[in-house]
Amino acid sequence: MPESGSLVNRAIRWDTVVGALLIVLLLLSFSLVDGFGNALNLSFLIGNTLPIALIALPMTLLVVSGEIDLSVASTAGLSGAVMGALWNQGMTIEAIIPVCLLLGVVCGLVNGLLVTRLGLPSLAVTIGTMAAYRGIAQIVLGSDAVTDFPTQYLDFAAGRIGDTFVPQALLPFVVLLAIAVVALHATPFGRSLFAIGASEEAARFAGIRVRRQKLILFTLTGLMASLTGVFWALHYASARYDNATGLELSVVAAVLLGGIDFDGGKGTLGGAIAGVFLLGALQNVMSLQDVSAQSQIVVTGVLLVLSVLGPRVARQIAVARAGRRAASAPPPAGTPAPTS
Repeated sequence: MPESGSLVNRAIRWDTVVGALLIVLLLLSFSLVDGFGNALNLSFLIGNTLPIALIALPMTLLVVSGEIDLSVASTAGLSGAVMGALWNQGMTIEAIIPVCLLLGVVCGLVNGLLVTRLGLPSLAVTIGTMAAYRGIAQIVLGSDAVTDFPTQYLDFAAGRIGDTFVPQALLPFVVLLAIAVVALHATPFGRSLFAIGASEEAARFAGIRVRRQKLILFTLTGLMASLTGVFWALHYASARYDNATGLELSVVAAVLLGGIDFDGGKGTLGGAIAGVFLLGALQNVMSLQDVSAQSQIVVTGVLLVLSVLGPRVARQIAVARAGRRAASAPPPAGTPAPTS
């Protein structure tokens, strides 16, 4: 297995590339794209990117451990549908939000139990629950759209801090990001996730409770997906069963673009978030340039392919260079010369 130091260095190099691309894109957009730099558009960019970023936090941990959850967008849609249905029944937002979050925990638990207890592959399981959760959302709310939520909640989800471009909802996200960074990169729990992703069998021999860790991750992902569903409904002032449709593609593309290895065991949360905002900025620029939604989906799909291919090519180049350096290095002192 590669040394942990080399993995960190590779992750940092890829993070640097993604961060540099983000900076270049922002500089070019400020200079060349009309309307990009005004406060309203920047707030719009960040607000539209926050749903991806929220789910990217637990998704990063999940992919690091070697698993994936493609049902996150459907869980968000189900959360929004339940929110709208309960609001129509006369419940208060303060009572509805805990119910939606609990629903997300249940959705995540279902995924986690199917994967960890029955040994089913997470890709297949979450494709199935993706369809199931979306179908339940349609049953719960039908084709209705609920829009009459309390003004103070709508203002928080879509409003800005004073006259700045900073959305109010960005502050709670920063807190969640800090917690996730510490959890992944500075705790035994986070180190265990890298160990599981690198080699699940070796992690078990090392005493790591692999199934429990993965169950926690799936549950956390469901919780954050349901929170995203609540935020989505309030941010766009509309609760519908089809909220967040296709969001899972953007989340996975952004996380992998940020250098998280699809096979697990490699990457950093900083790289994942850089990938999230790179994708968000690119989508914003395309919207300002009147690029069609279908074309934006094509670009996201291409980025998804490149995000899987790019780190692998970079690692192969690094391994090839290391091999050439080792072959050209002089032999250690005292090594006998080869005889004919």
